[in-house]
Amino acid sequence: MTKASSTATVPNAGTHVLHRTSTAIPPRAIKGEGIYIFDQNGKSYLDACGGAAVSCLGHSDPDVRAAMHAQIDQVAYAHSGFFSSDAMEELADELVATAPDGIDKVYFVSGGSEAIEAALKMARQYFLEIGEPDRKYVIARRQSYHGNTLGALSVGGNMWRRKQFEPLLITASHISPVYPYRDQRSDETAEEYGLRVANELEAAILELGAGNVAAFVAEPVVGATAGALAPVPGYFKRIREICDQYGVLLILDEVMCGMGRTGTLHAIEQEGISGDLQTIAKGLGAGYQPIGAVLVSKKVNDAIANGSGFFQHGHTYQGHATACAAALATQRAIRDRNLLANVVKQGENLVDGLQARLGQHPFVGDIRGRGLFRGVELVANRETKEPFDPALKINAKIKKAAFARGLMAYPMGGTIDGVRGDHVLFAPAFIVTDDDIAKIVDLFANALDDVFEAEGIAQ
Repeated sequence: MTKASSTATVPNAGTHVLHRTSTAIPPRAIKGEGIYIFDQNGKSYLDACGGAAVSCLGHSDPDVRAAMHAQIDQVAYAHSGFFSSDAMEELADELVATAPDGIDKVYFVSGGSEAIEAALKMARQYFLEIGEPDRKYVIARRQSYHGNTLGALSVGGNMWRRKQFEPLLITASHISPVYPYRDQRSDETAEEYGLRVANELEAAILELGAGNVAAFVAEPVVGATAGALAPVPGYFKRIREICDQYGVLLILDEVMCGMGRTGTLHAIEQEGISGDLQTIAKGLGAGYQPIGAVLVSKKVNDAIANGSGFFQHGHTYQGHATACAAALATQRAIRDRNLLANVVKQGENLVDGLQARLGQHPFVGDIRGRGLFRGVELVANRETKEPFDPALKINAKIKKAAFARGLMAYPMGGTIDGVRGDHVLFAPAFIVTDDDIAKIVDLFANALDDVFEAEGIAQ
């Protein structure tokens, strides 16, 4: 059998790239301009999700591109085991100056999963440094997402993503998410509901043994796996109290929801607390280079600095000079152009537009989120909140229909428990205009109609 004939029946035989799916070859992105991406045929796609909440400045920011060129002309990369760089030092200064209270250092990596891995290892080392070696357990929440590397997947709470890799994962415990649309009782206020689910953390700590728990990991606003689930008032203040009471480190995962996405630079600002460790990525560098970071509290840093003196961890590309230059330019653009004000304004426009067009749609159950981080949960029955049969793959069909219309949205399945439920996430660039928002809403509504008409589902 020849090589050509052996691959003739393979669906994606026209490429040597192992793409995310073997069933189709995606179009090639040829050019980015503002909030649009163009493929090889010249078709434009309005990026309403930033890829995965990444491209917060759009795809052709001149200041970021110039900063990258300037850095490459000086030095593109120098290993952090030998050198620092102006870009890395200046970016760290910028991040600490704008960080939540208590943050003192920044540990750079190349993305969100790496940031979570580093934070987990840093939490473990912190307790070794202070003489509490029994603290090894991590608690997180169901329907959370913290990354795809093994440590990050271990603490993540999406059962579908975890299932086939379970034998490789470390042990972690999971408590309830903050999911008022489905879980808040009719006889309790939002605050009462928040305290009820927050107190599950205390119960989990006591079950594992108060001296055995190292950290609690949570996304201030849950992104990919649950569709922009925001906390209710008082929830994170109670979480902070419990962590302090039992000496547990609080790791805040702001990889997707942070760096301005929810209308404040850090999502946790809106909750009035700080974490001991905080992970950031995506909007940190706006996609111009791969970069992530762990924001480290003085408490954690001092324990390591005054103990062994070094964090036993490392990556080849940490503190990459060109990536740091791109991120520094990104953060200065957000600040100097006052883009957070536009995030708030256009976030309100987006939710208002979605409510006006789809608020009474028979298959739209909930519209939620903060800033330019919004989710739409789809249901088969608005009254009972019954989800669609997972076999219908509604979320995948919506993605395909929207893409055909030139709209990039971020649908996912398994919203409720990793199997049932469909939602669509929106995370457009911070530079979107009123007209852009109107177009996003219109294209999305039309894509929904395309899917439900094709499925023969009556509206």
